[in-house]
Amino acid sequence: MSPLADLAPFAAGLLVLVGGTVALARVAGVGIGWTPLWALARAALQLTVVALLLRGILTVEWTVVAFVALMTATASWTASGRLRELWHGRRAAVAGVVSGAAAALVLIFALQLVDLEVRYVVATAGIVIGNSMSAATLTGRNFLRAARQRRDEIEGWLALGATPSEAHLEIGQEAVRESLLPNLDQTRSTGLVTLPGAFVGALFGGAGPAEAARFQLVVLAGIALAMTVCGVLVARLLGRTPYLTASPDRG
Repeated sequence: MSPLADLAPFAAGLLVLVGGTVALARVAGVGIGWTPLWALARAALQLTVVALLLRGILTVEWTVVAFVALMTATASWTASGRLRELWHGRRAAVAGVVSGAAAALVLIFALQLVDLEVRYVVATAGIVIGNSMSAATLTGRNFLRAARQRRDEIEGWLALGATPSEAHLEIGQEAVRESLLPNLDQTRSTGLVTLPGAFVGALFGGAGPAEAARFQLVVLAGIALAMTVCGVLVARLLGRTPYLTASPDRG
């Protein structure tokens, strides 16, 4: 059977899944429109490009540095767009993503928890960078929502002589905590409720269950560190704003 013949039923199956998602969201009034379809189409395009790039990267090892830089830049750009409403939100997102991912990856390979091979570098970096991006986005959005809801409280602290950082400290801490909880819940349930992608991917790649489990544990620990560093940095940078965040009803 030709590759195109194999691709047709696969594409049809994906369309059924995403079509069901769109239809259910529309009936339920969730209001996401065709976003699931466009997101999947974008993912398909990006994965195709990545697959082609990885062929070259696995052959010429030094190109992995450029590939990791590309992943970091893309993640930073995506997160910065989500935080553009906040004071210096773009800068905070970039700083958070880069710092969080760098801290985790440097420690993982410096401690030799994962072999410094191209395939492991690409796999580990992709997972860690992606979760740093999520941490930046979630922290920023939680910070914005809380700052709007607690505007009067912040204004009161500032009136009493508190610095912007002091006035926003509790809000920032709450924003980071809320951004970390989903990942921590997933970590607690790993193995019993969920089988994460790193574990399954390692098994499919030919690793034994014990080796796959070790790799997954390293990934989980790296994700936790990256997200914490990213979230704390983003919250602290956003908390320096000299302005009060406008509430939706105040324009």
